Amino acid sequence: MLWVDNAAVVSAPAEIDVVNAGDVLGCLLTVIRDGPAVLIVDLTATTFCDSAAVHALVHAFKQARASGVELRLAVGGPAVSRLLEITGVDQLIGTYPTVPESLIGSPPPREAQPTSKTGG
Repeated sequence: MLWVDNAAVVSAPAEIDVVNAGDVLGCLLTVIRDGPAVLIVDLTATTFCDSAAVHALVHAFKQARASGVELRLAVGGPAVSRLLEITGVDQLIGTYPTVPESLIGSPPPREAQPTSKTGG
């Protein structure tokens, strides 16, 4: 774990699955109890996550919010980004492409996505 002013940055393992998701959650809950203003989960080196990882992140987000801590995710890999997108976690928890951008905190610009097709 790394502290940058009042933000805690926790580096996640390369893979988060049913085997270690509980340990990851335990670590995040411990940091939340330490009372940072912001908790950043660094997933930039994480290449695989399963549903247990998603559950751990959502549980940590809920606990952080209840404790007045803002949880942010730094997500670099396409597989993890896609999982967060499919599950809607990226709509719940602020996601950023790098740790420095997550420390700044302004949401990254989203690409415009068409909401419907129009006939012509």
